[in-house]
Amino acid sequence: MREAKVLYKDEEAGILTQHDDGSFTYCYLDSWLHDNSKPCISLTLPKIERQFHSKFLFPFFYNMLPEGSNKQVVCKLNRIDQEDYFGLLMTTAKNDNIGAVRVVKIIDNV
Repeated sequence: MREAKVLYKDEEAGILTQHDDGSFTYCYLDSWLHDNSKPCISLTLPKIERQFHSKFLFPFFYNMLPEGSNKQVVCKLNRIDQEDYFGLLMTTAKNDNIGAVRVVKIIDNV
């Protein structure tokens, strides 16, 4: 299992998880859900009190990934498998993306 914090304008909005079977879950933090001034991060991920589940990386996050030669270069330089979308997302969307949303890896304290 791998997890990442999803930040909206540098404030933590939720947690994106990739499970061992390759499926994904996105869940808003309670503090974000109950603050009416905080928006949803995407129209496809509305602010509701439930987890979103998908067998594949959610389209909102998938569309943040580099493509073509940019993807090849990023994968080669960072030694990421081109099919590891979650690893690629955590590498590129932590600081090199367009928009208010960033994705930052949660480091295990084990």
